[in-house]
Amino acid sequence: MTSETSSRKLEHLKMIVSSMVEARESTLLEYVRIVHNPLPESNLDDVSLEVDFCGGRLKAPLMITGMTGGHPDVAWINRELAIVAEELGIAMGVGSQRAAIEDPRLEETFRVARKAAPNAFLVANLGAPQLSLGYGVREIVKAIEMIDADAVAIHLNPAQEAFQDEGDPYFSGVLAKIVEASEKAGVPLIVKEVGTGLSKEVIAALRAAGVRCFDVAGLGGTNWVKVEVLRSKSKHGSPLKPAGPLADYWGNPTALAVMEARNAAPDAYIVGSGGVRNGLDAAKVIALGADVAGLALPAARSLMAGGRDAVRRLLSSIIYQVKASVFLAGELRVRGLWRAPIVVWGRLREEAEARGLDVDMYVRVLRLQALMYKEVK
Repeated sequence: MTSETSSRKLEHLKMIVSSMVEARESTLLEYVRIVHNPLPESNLDDVSLEVDFCGGRLKAPLMITGMTGGHPDVAWINRELAIVAEELGIAMGVGSQRAAIEDPRLEETFRVARKAAPNAFLVANLGAPQLSLGYGVREIVKAIEMIDADAVAIHLNPAQEAFQDEGDPYFSGVLAKIVEASEKAGVPLIVKEVGTGLSKEVIAALRAAGVRCFDVAGLGGTNWVKVEVLRSKSKHGSPLKPAGPLADYWGNPTALAVMEARNAAPDAYIVGSGGVRNGLDAAKVIALGADVAGLALPAARSLMAGGRDAVRRLLSSIIYQVKASVFLAGELRVRGLWRAPIVVWGRLREEAEARGLDVDMYVRVLRLQALMYKEVK
């Protein structure tokens, strides 16, 4: 018999692949343009997408962000995605491992990822509310060991918990638990949001406490408030906790979240995720200051629609589009996009400046930061 947590994981997966769960609000990436270089003075074949990331090395700056696991019927998804991640040399995160901590019989739904991808950069995953409710280093280490993870993500999801029927909107004491885990986990710790975006205030506090890896998971992609409201509506006829416009418009848009993250933690590793749907989106989040781009929903839907081959085609096309973007910006390395000329206008510029960020100065500083990396030539 499956637990409530396990059953919810299956319901979540069914919901995100079959319903309109993306926020109506924009990622604000449409207000970014990477300036085209019609004379790149280099060859496309000379472009390398290899990049260091949270203590590892990726063949391409892409991550399949944490998505699923915790129910027997979804183990095959982690396996298939891991196989593709291994083939392409990209990172992959598993979904929250809480269900397997509660019921060890479900560990295999996560272990399959490492079995399928012995060399891939895999990221374990637990939720911040569980830290508030008693989880600590012991459970975090168990999650890491479960998949022989290269890093562990602690996901911050207060909006989701606030609107989930069975939610645990408990975040008291989480910062101290994250700091302890960062010191004792034995692998890099990534603090991530789940679709409503990290902020400069939170990132600054976490970086000051020693955390060096972040996944902004901004507004504009899959919205877990919306998922929970739809899930509740399907069960009860109307949601138990109506969200109104919060289901589409609450949060920090992806483009802004990336800029705030890099500004607040200049030496951090940053995943730009939240509504990334193609290679141009990926190139834009990197040009704004991310180290790698992340996505989840497109991979899940491709897998459901066409199996492993469809996921491979999708991610390979995104990787090629990033490579072409680097070439067309006149650069040879991924972080070369940090110094490539970009134009930021409209709402993104206005919101960034309203948040105290001088956009022109930010772009100049980012170009200087690119010089820190020997791989940028």
